[in-house]
Amino acid sequence: MNVRTRFAPSPTGYLHIGGARTALFSWMYARKTGGTFILRIEDTDRERSTQASVDAILEGMEWLNLGYDEGPFYQTHCFDRYKAVIQQMLDSGHAYRCYCSKEELEQMREQQMARKEKPRYDGRWRERQDETPPAGIDPVIRFRNPQTGVVEIDDLVRGKIVISNTELDDLIIARSDGTPTYNLTVVVDDIDMRVTHVIRGDDHINNTPRQINIMRALGFEPPKFAHVPMILGADGQRLSKRHGAVGVMQYRDDGYLPQALINYLVRLGWSHGDQEIFSREEMIEHFTLEGINRAPSSFNPDKLLWLNQHYIKTLPAEEIAAQLQWHLTAQQLATDIGPALTAVINAQRERAKTLVEMVAISRYFYEEFSQYDATAVQKQFKPETADTLQVVHTALQGLAEWQGEAIHAAIQAACETLGLKLGKVGPPLRVAVTGSASSPSLEITLELIGRERSLARIERAIQFIRQNATTV
Repeated sequence: MNVRTRFAPSPTGYLHIGGARTALFSWMYARKTGGTFILRIEDTDRERSTQASVDAILEGMEWLNLGYDEGPFYQTHCFDRYKAVIQQMLDSGHAYRCYCSKEELEQMREQQMARKEKPRYDGRWRERQDETPPAGIDPVIRFRNPQTGVVEIDDLVRGKIVISNTELDDLIIARSDGTPTYNLTVVVDDIDMRVTHVIRGDDHINNTPRQINIMRALGFEPPKFAHVPMILGADGQRLSKRHGAVGVMQYRDDGYLPQALINYLVRLGWSHGDQEIFSREEMIEHFTLEGINRAPSSFNPDKLLWLNQHYIKTLPAEEIAAQLQWHLTAQQLATDIGPALTAVINAQRERAKTLVEMVAISRYFYEEFSQYDATAVQKQFKPETADTLQVVHTALQGLAEWQGEAIHAAIQAACETLGLKLGKVGPPLRVAVTGSASSPSLEITLELIGRERSLARIERAIQFIRQNATTV
């Protein structure tokens, strides 16, 4: 069998965490089996579907590097195909026109609830197709669901699921305006795209027996299903914005790496022993549908942050650079003048949990700061500090080569000239060149800032101290 999976989001909002995990599982299974991964945009809900949501889905898939082999396909491009299938089902007797008015349906629902029955369509137009239809009502088209037997689903996650056909009513497959409904379009698309495995959230379990019956009415055997349990918040409730669940691209904006989010998602409902960190190759190698947990998973933002810090510390700087560049550009920080991003990453990777933090602590590499940290000034800038910095400036100015080892030696030489230990010279020098009391080692910091900028900043600090000698 040539495995064919699909991810089929509705463009009515951003690509959320649950959808991204479904896409990941579908992508991994296709890669694991040498199959095909399809992206389908289910945009038949014209009132709620937006181009902005389509763009967010495509951008999220690209950022997560979940490349699809076919697509994106859009359901709105297939209305003629759906219309032909609906007519085929009418002609074969697998569908019929229902002329119930809204008032009639509401009365039916109220009577059923009064009898403590499950509200459902009672099939009253199922055998009345020879009657003259009532005037003024545009009919819907309903699927003639089997009234006997059961639907068996050999779910690859949950095991066997059995639903009696008596539990299923005749669902609408075309609205009164002729537009097809979700359960019809999904079936037709899965047939046409030759989908072999449907991996999706278990909130679709109620749809599955209906879709199986429609597919068999059209003469096709259904694909295999794997219904993935929901993601819950720490309070056990369905994951929502109040739990911190946001669109995938918000995690990018907040400074997370796609590698971290992917690694977090793969462990959110699937496991391989006690392993926590996975490369993409390891994910694909070890992934099985049977390894998906049957119980819901809980979203833990602290775990995600821990993973992000791990990847910032361990990924090759070249892999982080493009992501960091996006954040620097978003902060309007020009990088054409300043150190290479890879050098900054290597200098700061132990000091930041997110790329947003990395940008915040690295601004002085790319732009001049307008003021010093007040606490650092009070602690480090004393009247005599100006003379100390002047000696350091002279030592650094005489360097033939501006690189870490030489810078370190020059600072040490200045300390010997002054008769001071590095602990008295280094902190005010750090404030002078960065504006704050925190940075990587001085030799790395000065090397990355560069000769001209470093010397100019030391000069500026000397002038600042002398001009404010009575207050520092």
